[in-house]
Amino acid sequence: MAEDAAPPAPAFDQPPPVAEAFPTPPPPVEPDDGYSPFAAEPPFRPRRNPLKIWTAAAAVFAVLALGTIGAVSYWGLPDWVPVSRPTFAVKQPDLVLEFPPEQQDRRTLPNGTEFFGASGTITNVGRETRAVPSILIVMRDARDRIVYSWEVAPPKAQLAPGESVTINEAVTDVPKSAKFAEIGWKPD
Repeated sequence: MAEDAAPPAPAFDQPPPVAEAFPTPPPPVEPDDGYSPFAAEPPFRPRRNPLKIWTAAAAVFAVLALGTIGAVSYWGLPDWVPVSRPTFAVKQPDLVLEFPPEQQDRRTLPNGTEFFGASGTITNVGRETRAVPSILIVMRDARDRIVYSWEVAPPKAQLAPGESVTINEAVTDVPKSAKFAEIGWKPD
């Protein structure tokens, strides 16, 4: 038998396929189809109108500015804004605040603590009952800077016409740099 027979040799009837070195060229473009690579038509993007862009930007700015004005008028300026604010509120109608300088006491106690005491009156000089706002006592240094302040609640919330109330306040933690005190209505 043919157990020792070798496998048959491959037949070389067909040559192996050859890879193409160059792709086939595209079909020629007919000049009658209206296509020009230099035409300013799509697929090019048309120019935007700058007037529309500036109008939209101005509208956005106006909305932001009006929103800021509304927020500041409702809530007030934030504390970090470097704008001087009044220390005291405006004068209250029909209420007279009297804290004479001779009734203000500033001294150093024997234990070295700084003491400040203030006495004064609030009088309703009007013809109607008035609500009494809080009082603000501000201590300033030699350069007129605020170094200490505190709020004093009035002993009565309302004063009838012609009525007066006396206020006596004292604190012991006043800074040594405080030279004089100012007393007025506490701002809202």
